[in-house]
Amino acid sequence: MRELPLACSLDGPALAERIAEMRALGKDALIAAEPPGLLRFRATPDTRRRLERIVAAEAECCPFLGFELSEHKKELRLTVTTPEGANTVATELLEAFAG
Repeated sequence: MRELPLACSLDGPALAERIAEMRALGKDALIAAEPPGLLRFRATPDTRRRLERIVAAEAECCPFLGFELSEHKKELRLTVTTPEGANTVATELLEAFAG
């Protein structure tokens, strides 16, 4: 099994753009951010589309992260998992969405 580096591959401008996208989605639809890695959003088709796009992009630049998007009642729940030693990355993601 190949070890993945615990680092994001985005450069400064691309990272700033991604964080802005997360903050905008958080402002529009975030219900709660619960450490260590649960984000709860209002369930709308637009929110799901935006979350799926962000998750796909994050899976490419941060392949060591795990993402699970599910729907529960009227909420979309995004669970972010990290390998041991990378919990700060999940916290940073929660903070990005929470603005």
